[in-house]
Amino acid sequence: MARVAAANGVAATGAGAVVAEVPLADSTVEDIEDIRLANGIRLVTERMPEARSVTVGAWVGVGGRDEPAALAGASHFLEHLLFKGTTARTARQIAEAIDAVGGEMNAFTSREHTAYYTRLPASQAQLGFDILGDVLTDPLFRPHEVDAERQVILEEILMNLDMPEDHVHTLLAESLFPGHPLGREVLGDRETVEAVTRDQIAEFFAHWYRPRNMVVTAAGDLDHDDVAAAFERSLAPLSGGDAPVREAPTTPPESRVVSRDDTEQAHIAMGWRGLDHDNDDRYALTVANQVLGGGMSSRLFQEVREERGLCYSVYSWASTYADSGCAGVYAGTAPGRVGELLAVIDDEIAKIVASGVTESELTVAKGFIEGSLVLGLEDSGSRMARLGRSLMARDEVVTVDEQLARIRAVTGDDVARVAADVFGGQRTLTVIGPLDDADLA
Repeated sequence: MARVAAANGVAATGAGAVVAEVPLADSTVEDIEDIRLANGIRLVTERMPEARSVTVGAWVGVGGRDEPAALAGASHFLEHLLFKGTTARTARQIAEAIDAVGGEMNAFTSREHTAYYTRLPASQAQLGFDILGDVLTDPLFRPHEVDAERQVILEEILMNLDMPEDHVHTLLAESLFPGHPLGREVLGDRETVEAVTRDQIAEFFAHWYRPRNMVVTAAGDLDHDDVAAAFERSLAPLSGGDAPVREAPTTPPESRVVSRDDTEQAHIAMGWRGLDHDNDDRYALTVANQVLGGGMSSRLFQEVREERGLCYSVYSWASTYADSGCAGVYAGTAPGRVGELLAVIDDEIAKIVASGVTESELTVAKGFIEGSLVLGLEDSGSRMARLGRSLMARDEVVTVDEQLARIRAVTGDDVARVAADVFGGQRTLTVIGPLDDADLA
């Protein structure tokens, strides 16, 4: 058993780079324990004695990018099905048991992992352990429930198509990673969802939902040994398994894709290939993104919305993957103002590429990131998810103080370098609206 304790300190990134701006806040109290169950599943818990809840999540290292093309959407389909019933419990019984104690039960699918979690009053935590163990080892995949969820997912796909502010992100991913599974919509498409069979989904589950490809994280008012004992029992039937073998994208991004649609606004998403999970510049990219379009004080929000009134919604983001990544900007505006909007965004991108960020922007951005991280620590769900995401991405447990130190270690030079590397690369532009490609020339 390994215990991880947080400690105050100063971190360095690169030769001679030392955190010296502001002393770290008092050490965050973290009681994290990390073990492997007998079958190989990694279990990490964080005790929060001040909490009145326990959140536990099972994380499986398979997502949208790991599916063969004919099974696109299988991970997301499984997400819908796993709480639909086991030999011991029907879907209604699972839902009623959670509702009866005021709990929460949910799941989500990303391009590289799928997660299932419950959040319950601490006195009812065992219920969550039992249900997660049950659905992960004995899902029945009853044919009528598979068919019912198939229709639900098809409606979800149609809903995405009807929301251009969402669908333009799908279009951007396809254009940034053409022909690669990172560019596929995690939901799948109508053809694959309609065609996949109950047995194919069950086989996908049996192949990937195994100990070498799973971790369990829990946070709240819990006892580590009790959690370990619960999952030693409930997950004992699982054995073996392997993590997916992934291939990095090699095909260059497309430069521009326009999808004509009779919408009131033109929805614009532009993106760049970014950094992978292990790149040491990922913290600098987080800061660069915050300065560019991560909040109300960001350059895009101030220039595009506040100064010019071009948009209601404008923001930027950055995502990392195992072997690639992306950064992007979204905005929606009246079709007649698209040219002006693109010119303003391109100008702000050019400025951050050429000159980096100011010391004031650096301070504000780092302060926002640090503060958001600390505020999230008040919730057991956020702490559980922080552990799970770190284990899925880099197979490491990072204390909050270590994470804060890494953020504080980012310098203006770091941000300038990563901004030039990422935003100075090839730009991909995608547009949905009452426009043609010629309208953007």
